[in-house]
Amino acid sequence: MSHLTIDGMLEQARGRLRRVYAFELPQAVGRGAILVDIRPQAQRIKEGTIPGALVIERNVLEWRLDPASSARLALATDHDVEWIVVCSEGYTSSLAAASLQQLGLHRATDLVGGYQALKAAGLLTVAAAAPHFQREVATLAWL
Repeated sequence: MSHLTIDGMLEQARGRLRRVYAFELPQAVGRGAILVDIRPQAQRIKEGTIPGALVIERNVLEWRLDPASSARLALATDHDVEWIVVCSEGYTSSLAAASLQQLGLHRATDLVGGYQALKAAGLLTVAAAAPHFQREVATLAWL
């Protein structure tokens, strides 16, 4: 019996997505796409936050975004919402976006390279943290 590996799962997931690159994100947000940061709180504290992103940790993502769920967010109005899922490096987000597509959220996708790609592309302007703070404060460069 053959088993699918995580690399195979990732390849299948990405095969269903039209992934967004960091340079495309300003245009996507401009047309109404909703950025969803699925990183756990500890990771957001360590790496920084994404201003304007909706924070939904991975373990409750499907329940919050499925329009048919009793636990859905008010923004989860229908299956045509464009969700762009972001994790730290763009791996977990691909699997999460594919899961959303299985729920019928056909415009769900993810950000190639995740938070790290935003930072590397200079799209997050990071202010130096004050000595008594343990995290940096970021803003999106295009806002």
